[in-house]
Amino acid sequence: MKNSPPEIQNWLLEEFSTHLATVLETMTGERPAVEWEALSSAPAEAGPRWRQPFSGVSGAAWLLATEPDWLSLGGLAAADGNEERDPAGLNARYLETIGQALSGVAQAMSIRAGREITPSGGEEAADPGGDALWAAVHLKLSNAAATVRIGFEMALLDGLAGTKPEEPGAASSPRLPAAGAETARGFENSKTFGLLLDVELPVGVSFGRAHVPLRDVLKFTTGSIIELNRSISEPVEVIVNNCVIARGEVVVIEGNFGVRIQQVISREGRLRTLN
Repeated sequence: MKNSPPEIQNWLLEEFSTHLATVLETMTGERPAVEWEALSSAPAEAGPRWRQPFSGVSGAAWLLATEPDWLSLGGLAAADGNEERDPAGLNARYLETIGQALSGVAQAMSIRAGREITPSGGEEAADPGGDALWAAVHLKLSNAAATVRIGFEMALLDGLAGTKPEEPGAASSPRLPAAGAETARGFENSKTFGLLLDVELPVGVSFGRAHVPLRDVLKFTTGSIIELNRSISEPVEVIVNNCVIARGEVVVIEGNFGVRIQQVISREGRLRTLN
């Protein structure tokens, strides 16, 4: 039996609230209290509306925060004092925080649907009108509070209607694609591959790239900002021996950065990344 759109909405709201609280806890050291309430219609508050589609499923999520709310969230995300605190910088931090939470939601959708689902692009867009179910997510810390309005398009809710949440004890990540499984079986059957398993390879993570004229490079000073060719909602690249082998989201583990793998690149895709 398929779940109804409101049931899917409730599940997505729980996932979004949990991941958003985790992101803010990582940045501030304090886990916010989170409550959400369903809205009967699209919010009337003024503010930029961000539309976040996903690869692997139709539809998108919508985010709206009024200026006081995104200023508050951006300020919390820049709590370490090393980030720009002008409105543009705070808005970028707000969008980065929301993007990390949505990446966690996409991973939960992948597990639920049994296929890979990742954030894809994203941009400010016009109000979707009545084609989405909306809710208000309220966050409260000891020294700040903010509200984020989030809407899920009916196409997204319908695309997840035939799925069910992960059961306790189930695998915590999507299954490997067929190509990956075949490669793994090939390694197991190899009589010589085991000799290479102790070889150490350099692993790097690429947040993006930029081509900058030498005249601009010579002008770099402390505080200069370089704009990369990847949006904050796109996954980072995991590079082994100058070859992109996977993509994933940035996480924090006991104070250190890490990458949660979301997509393993096929053999053909890896060859295309070699320069």
